[in-house]
Amino acid sequence: MLKGQFYVKSFEEDFVLKSVIDGKKAPSQSIKEIIESKVIIPNTFSFGKNKRLACSILNKNYLKTYRSQGLIFQTQNNPTEIFPFDLAILTKNNNIIVRYYKIKNLLADYYGNNLITGHERFSFKTIEELLSVFPSPKKVWETVNTFRINACVTQLPKTKYKLVEYNEAIFDKPVQISPTGIFGYTLEVRKLAKEFHLPYYKNAKEFWIKKGLN
Repeated sequence: MLKGQFYVKSFEEDFVLKSVIDGKKAPSQSIKEIIESKVIIPNTFSFGKNKRLACSILNKNYLKTYRSQGLIFQTQNNPTEIFPFDLAILTKNNNIIVRYYKIKNLLADYYGNNLITGHERFSFKTIEELLSVFPSPKKVWETVNTFRINACVTQLPKTKYKLVEYNEAIFDKPVQISPTGIFGYTLEVRKLAKEFHLPYYKNAKEFWIKKGLN
């Protein structure tokens, strides 16, 4: 059985991380560059925070991912903070979008939204601390909707529930990684796994089950 904390960095179909430069979407770092250097650099400016890298921590309660393909890795670096859902949920935006393809060409505008005052109550230092308060997505969903309503922001419809099925671990400095596997449903992802000599999985849940994690 593998031991330690496992993270996921989701990628678009081209396996290139993006950043917003001068209001326009631009390439930041490719999967090839990441695996060769074993470093992922912060690539996102969003919601008034400093440039950051957003990943997810895998746990038996969190086996969904932001996108359907990505890199599984381990690291000795600790996240700056961890949220029990997509950080977009804590914005003053009344039109939060679940599917990335709908915002991928509007990143500067979408990520320009401000966070709701008091959002820090959902910030944790470790996944263990997070799970002790929010052991399930259901409890998170109820709590954050009450928070939004009290802040005079719209309650989220059930169609947005996917956003609480993965957590968001934020790093504000480059992250040294040990790649563990690549996941995705397409033939191209299988080819990448073979090219980089990494185990292939259909999704993060399959990785979790095959490795006997609990």
